[in-house]
Amino acid sequence: MSLHGTDAYRGHDALPMLVQRAVEAARAQGFAFSCRPEQGRLLQVLAAGAPHSIAETGTGCGVGLAWLASGAPPGTRLISIERDPERARIASDIFRDCDHVEVLHGDWQRIEERGPYDLLVLDGGGQAKGDGTADPARLLAAGGTIVIDDFTPTTTWPPRFNGAPDHARLHWLEHPELRAAELRLATDLSVIVGTRLPDS
Repeated sequence: MSLHGTDAYRGHDALPMLVQRAVEAARAQGFAFSCRPEQGRLLQVLAAGAPHSIAETGTGCGVGLAWLASGAPPGTRLISIERDPERARIASDIFRDCDHVEVLHGDWQRIEERGPYDLLVLDGGGQAKGDGTADPARLLAAGGTIVIDDFTPTTTWPPRFNGAPDHARLHWLEHPELRAAELRLATDLSVIVGTRLPDS
């Protein structure tokens, strides 16, 4: 969930077809919180390395999912979960001709129904971001990648948020199942990307 993320696409004409359709749907619905183009390009690149399965929480109107679908190899299945029924319906319609893409209505925990995944994108709007319930050992294949989005870049260690240690960020950066790093995508935007360690 990116504040004003949908507005960030103004002036971006060279977008993948699915992304353009999803952005137009988000605008028509007045949905402001789409993933930004910087995030989308990263998701597109990471999706290219996911040979079997990709999952996302927080579909919104499908902009992030469209970036993932535009980068995924043929044969990779994509699942996205959206808790708002109307947005889930809108996103499902955008991908109606994509047999390998499925949008499910429900809470983020529905991703557990289909795992493990080669790539998992956790929406940063509160869903599983720092509460420890999204378990990489259960949700990711060995060597799989997780993305936790929508952080504000930090320059301190340990990272801080509102004057206190940023426990959500530390949860992922120090997770014992992952090798993780924070990537700055813009002056006001960063994500954490982690790879699940092989089983010992």
